[in-house]
Amino acid sequence: MGALRGHAAASACPFLTFAVLLALPGLAAAGITRHYTFDVRMTNVSRLCGTKSIPTVNGQFPGPKLVAREGDRLVVKVHNHMTHNVSFHWHGIRQLRNGWADGPSYITQCPIQGGQSYAYDFVVTGQRGTLWWHAHFSWLRVHLYGPLVILPSRRSSEGYPFPSPHREVPIMFGEWFRADTETVISQALQTGAGPNVSDAYTFNGLPGPTYNCSSKDTYKLKVRPGRTYMLRLINSALNNELFFAVANHTLTVVEADANYVKPFTVDTLVISPGQTMNVLLTAATSPASQAFAMAVAPYTNTQGAFDNTTATAVLEYAAPTRPPSSNLPLPSLPRYNDTTAVANFTTNFRSLATAHYPARVPLAVDRHVLFTVGLGTDPCPSNQTCQGPNGTKFAASVNNNSFVRPATALLEAHYRRRYAGVLTADLPTAPPRPFNYTGAPPNNTFVAHGTRVVPLAFNASVELVMQGTAIQGAESHPLHMHGFNFFVVGQGFGNYDPVNDPPKYNLVDPVERNTVSVPTAGWVAVRFLADNPGVWLMHCHFDVHLSWGLSMAWMVADGPLPNQKMLPPPSDLPKC
Repeated sequence: MGALRGHAAASACPFLTFAVLLALPGLAAAGITRHYTFDVRMTNVSRLCGTKSIPTVNGQFPGPKLVAREGDRLVVKVHNHMTHNVSFHWHGIRQLRNGWADGPSYITQCPIQGGQSYAYDFVVTGQRGTLWWHAHFSWLRVHLYGPLVILPSRRSSEGYPFPSPHREVPIMFGEWFRADTETVISQALQTGAGPNVSDAYTFNGLPGPTYNCSSKDTYKLKVRPGRTYMLRLINSALNNELFFAVANHTLTVVEADANYVKPFTVDTLVISPGQTMNVLLTAATSPASQAFAMAVAPYTNTQGAFDNTTATAVLEYAAPTRPPSSNLPLPSLPRYNDTTAVANFTTNFRSLATAHYPARVPLAVDRHVLFTVGLGTDPCPSNQTCQGPNGTKFAASVNNNSFVRPATALLEAHYRRRYAGVLTADLPTAPPRPFNYTGAPPNNTFVAHGTRVVPLAFNASVELVMQGTAIQGAESHPLHMHGFNFFVVGQGFGNYDPVNDPPKYNLVDPVERNTVSVPTAGWVAVRFLADNPGVWLMHCHFDVHLSWGLSMAWMVADGPLPNQKMLPPPSDLPKC
């Protein structure tokens, strides 16, 4: 069946809506098959008084919205018309036994080279909510991203566990660079310095009136008095956590990373790169104005440069009696380094933990893992001058190991049991040299390097504590885990205390996520069940830290039963 560009084939073929899914080999599902085509090519786009050529999907920036229902099969055929390599990640999709569709280059696949194609073929199993897709090669995701909306199954009688909104609206927060971002990161890696920062933040690709030449590039959300809207918020920014608020309106959070949460209402929220959040906004019955500003601004404790600007969009009430002013009062946002505001917001998250949406947090633990995550340095090569700390080069690590990108895909090496020269299964599961992690840094801040993974037995229950460090400055790190959701059972500031902190864990209704921020100068504890065989990347979702090596991979063994083993690779899997 022919695919439609940017639209599900199901929408064009009524009979397909009722078709029985011809599932992937070994994977059963009860939805329909939805076909999408991604034509990836360079396109001229104008922002901030200038035009530049950027990678796009189907000529759109941001890219097309993908829609599915729980139980559906998606087939996304990617044609790479660029000279850049590319791959795509379906952020938050668990890809059960099917890591071949996960997308990170050199982890689950070789990238799709220029002139080549690859079909991502996967089933959405047991998930519904707001997720997203993005490129997973170098910094290409700064332009290549879009929403992935999963609606409840048609067989689901209850719909949402909250009153259905009048309308649902994806809002993607992004960053815009005047410079070519591939040049930005290439130069930073060469010199060892921190990369140049973005020039603007965006709402669905539009920077808005706080930036030069951008009043015409303003996102507007039209609402009707008294109606409730569900905003599907996605932080697709490259390197920044963001505060978000709407002037004179409150936001009720009902979902995080495609998992329902106990609703709570705030004036301001914070969202990390990689995270999604569904919030309900109820328009006033008698608004004091015809329009209100929506705004995002950064949260950071970095010691380096950052984009300290504010982007705005407009919440516009229907049938205005006069055109809304372009100088709307901004909502009050916390100061850029207000870690207390972030902590107060984060503690609100709780799973529904109902009979229909249980919180299946592992109560017994088979593997205890403690990772330090943070920055470090590499020595400057003898034949150059470096611009990192004290003449070194910036680096980043997990348990002092800076991840080295392999020359071939780890998943294929694991499937074929050909590990020699590709990976070693010896990443330390405790810090190799304990120190005062959030205090004064050690004298030696150099990191080790290697393509090192942690092996896990199938169905092992894992408790992972991620401890932030203050080497090169304490800052938060949004850690994203591929292939799994996890339960956030505890977090705090300072150094993790293995005696006194675990008794304070929430094992009743902890929030379930795929991306969590390690607090600035603090720690976070998560638990997950290793029930998904394959090789799964875990990394900081600040792309600058990913480029510096803040990542690792879990290598999960097959289980004993046929339905607990990896699926075989597809015939069109790209070659390195």
